[in-house]
Amino acid sequence: MSHVAYELGTQPECWERAVELAPARRAVLPRPGERTAIVGCGTSYYMAQAAAALREEAGQGETDAFPASEFPLHRRYDRVVALTRSGTTTEVLDLLAGLRDAGVPTTAVVGDPATPVMSLADELVVLDFADEQSVVQTRFATTALTLLRAHVGQQPAITAALTAAVADARAALAQPLPEQAVSSGQFTFLGRGWSVGLAHEAALKMREASLSWAESYPAMEYRHGPISITGPGTVTWCLGEAPEGLAEQVHAAGGQWVAGRLDPLAELVRVHRLALAVAAHQELDPDRPRNLTRSVILAAGEEAVR
Repeated sequence: MSHVAYELGTQPECWERAVELAPARRAVLPRPGERTAIVGCGTSYYMAQAAAALREEAGQGETDAFPASEFPLHRRYDRVVALTRSGTTTEVLDLLAGLRDAGVPTTAVVGDPATPVMSLADELVVLDFADEQSVVQTRFATTALTLLRAHVGQQPAITAALTAAVADARAALAQPLPEQAVSSGQFTFLGRGWSVGLAHEAALKMREASLSWAESYPAMEYRHGPISITGPGTVTWCLGEAPEGLAEQVHAAGGQWVAGRLDPLAELVRVHRLALAVAAHQELDPDRPRNLTRSVILAAGEEAVR
């Protein structure tokens, strides 16, 4: 079994631990009303997008999400939360150093605390139980989002929602994958609200693990151009509730429609499984994704290629 296959299968247990941890870390996470930014790179950025939408939907305050490399230093925030599995990503560390010098409170949600992020963030939330050996992120990202989801929710509704999400994640690990999807040549993932970030992450997982042609959009934007590529051999997967009539349009174009019937985060677990299945179908090793490393660490003066 690959590292990523093992790690994606442990997500329900990790989510349960994150829900238990959230009350104890409340003081170092954004308080209601604080103007907040959540930052990350790659997968962590897409989790930041989802978390920001959830926080605003919960009425907790204005919340923005940025790639760490694109943070607008001219804006003022009451707190910045950085999501970083490795604690070593150059863009995140550089941003935290700059925010420290500017006196902006920061919290890092990290998988490995024994890293440079310890000395740069004002506060840490350590999810070492969700850290990973794999390059391709699965459980750390979804566990970090579950922590933030638990933090902004109102009891007892959030407890019920997260309990259902964990149950759905277990179902996602057991359910058959969509028929014919493993042999498809192109994938499009859609979301609405907080699940737009999950759709972006789903497409990234397909690209990383299986080198698939994968795209992602807000569901209502799909009709505004992207649906033109839909046809035989394509899959359109909606993580969450779909706009009325969209499934029929995909079917009419000859594409395969996959409706998200589980909690959107659990639907992402199904996509994780699909990415590994497509990788196996193509005889690829998901533990050795092309051109990727576990953390992007840049040499002094070097900039990431955009």
